[in-house]
Amino acid sequence: MTDVFFYGTLCHAPLRAVVLGRAVAGEPARLPGFRVTWAAGQPFPTIAPDAGSAAEGILVRGLTAADVARLDWYEGGFGYRTADLALAGGAGTARVYLPDPGLWQPGAPWSLDDWAARHGAVVVATAGDVMRLMGQKPAEAVRARYTQMLVRGAGRVRAARAAPALLRRAAGPGDVTVDACAEPYAKFFAVEDYVLRHRRFDGGMSAPLARAVFVSGDAVTVLPYDPARDRVMVIEQFRAAPFARGDANPWLVEAIAGRIDPFETPEDTARREAAEEAGVTIGALHLAAEYYPSPGAKTEYLWSYVGIADLPDGAAGLGGLPGEGEDIRAHLLSFDGLMALVDRGEATNGPLILTAWWLARHRDRLRAGG
Repeated sequence: MTDVFFYGTLCHAPLRAVVLGRAVAGEPARLPGFRVTWAAGQPFPTIAPDAGSAAEGILVRGLTAADVARLDWYEGGFGYRTADLALAGGAGTARVYLPDPGLWQPGAPWSLDDWAARHGAVVVATAGDVMRLMGQKPAEAVRARYTQMLVRGAGRVRAARAAPALLRRAAGPGDVTVDACAEPYAKFFAVEDYVLRHRRFDGGMSAPLARAVFVSGDAVTVLPYDPARDRVMVIEQFRAAPFARGDANPWLVEAIAGRIDPFETPEDTARREAAEEAGVTIGALHLAAEYYPSPGAKTEYLWSYVGIADLPDGAAGLGGLPGEGEDIRAHLLSFDGLMALVDRGEATNGPLILTAWWLARHRDRLRAGG
């Protein structure tokens, strides 16, 4: 049996339960000679020697070999090693996970409460995905995708807030049973293979169904609109998927778009992407719709906005982040020009078409200051 001292995110009981696969209580404890801070620029803490300090945390006693294996898997891909260290107040010796020297730079003093409020739900959701890969993939491979996995975890948190079910079935416990799940591909995106059964409309359960799901994060689109000038900004860029389909012209005209980072709101993303892709500052945001663009195969969920902006002559230019391989050209279009783009079939992506029709419906209100 092993005693382990936790000083960071695993002091959070919901996360600890996911990682260990069961709820395990701890007792307050202190580790002398160490100081816990936020890791600079990161959403988690780090610990470093400090002779005049003591790290506050919890001590969990009597963990099994299986528990320790789960902890080693979860921490292993993050560059941590273990040491057996003496705790304060006669609490004995415990195993402590320590970062490799120089791996993280210390930042502000650590606050578990602040972390839990801002990051906890997403990290707990992501931990479930991490632990499901135990025994399937090396810890280092999982660590390499952790940012993408956080995006997925954030999507899980948002998805838990179900939309209304006044017409459709209201899902309940046991309505979907997963018999097997594997991840045959995982890079920036991932593919998951499921064998599952679901509740039929006649009340019975379906036969086992093999379903592949393309996993991509939640995302945002925003169409900048200047109600005073009655014009919008659209962007143009090369898209690999139309090219792979064999599209004769894989340069698409679109609304500004981007993936929601793990700890952003959709509104934050809309403003950030407008600045990054087109140098535009967005004022009021108006939600046109939130939706699955291709629910037969993709996890992606979109928030599409019209964003009020100042779009004078000369506002359109070249943009994008070169480090992300973005090469973007912006265009200013009158409202009539936008609708002509849609009508002649040159707008060939759903979010731009949907948002254009939303703007057509609400344009008079927006121009009146509503």
